[in-house]
Amino acid sequence: MSARRPASKAHISCSIGLFPKQDAEVARQTEAINAARTARDKAPAAEAMLEAVNVLLACSAYDESRLDCRLCRNFSQLRAKMARLVVRAGKLGQRHE
Repeated sequence: MSARRPASKAHISCSIGLFPKQDAEVARQTEAINAARTARDKAPAAEAMLEAVNVLLACSAYDESRLDCRLCRNFSQLRAKMARLVVRAGKLGQRHE
């Protein structure tokens, strides 16, 4: 049996350099969400992630004909959904305390 190599990170080529900058922020916020113990503690990082993702979703250079743009938009939409769920769970957690 051969050892599996770690999966390589997907690369999105952004014509204006916005994706790498925002992706780094999303990665930082993802780490913060994963490190937090409760939904309430995760919510601030999820809100910050949502801000970073919204920058990508509002990109003025979006070009539907470019695969990289479509991938960026799709990933950003999924990340936004996840962040909104975490924020919502944090608010629900506050009500039950």
